[in-house]
Amino acid sequence: MSDLQYWQSQAEAILIPNRIIINAQSRHALSGKTYDCISPIDGKILAAIPDCDEQDVNQAVANSRVVFDEGSWAMLAPAKRKKCLLHFAECVSAHAEELALLETLDMGKPISDALAVDVSASVRCIRWHAEAIDKVYGEVAPTANDELGMVTREPLGVIAAIVPWNFPLLMACWKIAPALATGNCVVLKPSEKSPLTALRLGQIALEAGLPAGVLNVITGYGKTAGEPLAQHPDVDGLVFTGSTAVGKHLLSVGALSNMKRTYVECGGKSPNIIFPDAPNLDKAAKAAASAIFFNQGEVCTAASRLLVHNSIKDSFMASVAEAARAMEPGNPLDPATQMGALVDESQMQRVLNYIDVGKQEGAALLHGGAQSLVDTGGFYVQPTIFDAGTNKLTIAQEEIFGPVLTCIGFDTEEEALAIANDTQYGLAAAVWTSNLARAHRVAKGLKAGSVWVNYYDGGDMTAPFGGFKQSGNGRDKSLHALEKYTEVKATWINLAD
Repeated sequence: MSDLQYWQSQAEAILIPNRIIINAQSRHALSGKTYDCISPIDGKILAAIPDCDEQDVNQAVANSRVVFDEGSWAMLAPAKRKKCLLHFAECVSAHAEELALLETLDMGKPISDALAVDVSASVRCIRWHAEAIDKVYGEVAPTANDELGMVTREPLGVIAAIVPWNFPLLMACWKIAPALATGNCVVLKPSEKSPLTALRLGQIALEAGLPAGVLNVITGYGKTAGEPLAQHPDVDGLVFTGSTAVGKHLLSVGALSNMKRTYVECGGKSPNIIFPDAPNLDKAAKAAASAIFFNQGEVCTAASRLLVHNSIKDSFMASVAEAARAMEPGNPLDPATQMGALVDESQMQRVLNYIDVGKQEGAALLHGGAQSLVDTGGFYVQPTIFDAGTNKLTIAQEEIFGPVLTCIGFDTEEEALAIANDTQYGLAAAVWTSNLARAHRVAKGLKAGSVWVNYYDGGDMTAPFGGFKQSGNGRDKSLHALEKYTEVKATWINLAD
């Protein structure tokens, strides 16, 4: 049996989760309504998913509130929460192939990436925060001898986590791991486009021994499930990853409801800057292709703007196009596939529309630009490369969230920085150069939350992740993530007689 045949046989046998979880009970939406979960691989229906509304949201939040207030999780010793979460991580790891397959079937990413990247990084995320939580100390303020000032952190309470469809499992873990580690209860709502791994994660959490109500999972659309969850007065913290437009809306909803703590990680139009003295131009070209075409370009940090020094631009772009040819879309269930399907038909049409706009505005199409694998019934688009000539084109300014690369030439370091920062976003950026002083100057000058030098998309759980400007606020990953899920309390004790 070939690797492809193995995954196809697994896909035929897998049990698709299709029940929400509230207070450890798996059930349908109270209304009985469902919506079809469609696989982008072939356009076929995978399952009928509960279409939750305000009734379900109210039940989930009420249950989480009761569980939090009674303190069975929030007041548990950090070392005991750590033990429980470490077991949870082991259980997720034990279901690695199942979770990876659900992710691939649900949103179209290559199975090799789902297994090696998404699931493994999710397990590490849970483990990391579990291990961290009993090593995070409070503070003692510098005071006079007759008083004691203590600074402590307490869990917020009930956290609403609304996560996107491009990395459904990993983004869920980025939210729930630090939230649970710090003693909160979580209501998780995945995107309606990719709900499967969130539903399975909720089941695995119960199998791992997390108390009922500590992690509730509901599904449904933004207007009917996400909006009531964000507005709910008993939700103390709202965390979100997704588009900037929705992020702005949720910030206002959080403020106007109960002024709940609201943190959003939003879009990007990340620049990847190539100087002629890059240590390895061939490596840089391959990395430039991977930085935009990985996960079909459905990545908030995708290096969708490639800034190349004009002295090497033509030859460098030829190398990038060559690398792109090796990443043509294929069957996501084939481990050899490097680029899979876009999440659904509407996203595919969005990407194709942007490609048309690029052509209409005068950008030169260097590679791709069309739908692919049409006869499969799935939603595939070729890796596409434009030479824009200017940063003012629509395809250079707006987040496409697909496999579309826009190249822009520059002549000086100052010009490169000006182009790179000429965007409403500020999530990520990269610079390739052998000049140490230039690397530091450009990295310091880039308005972005993550900057990489001589590679793209590096880092791990030890460093914070988030953006400047309209790419959001707050940080995921690292100890900084814990700040989003806790309140700081100052306690003063009079020691005088």
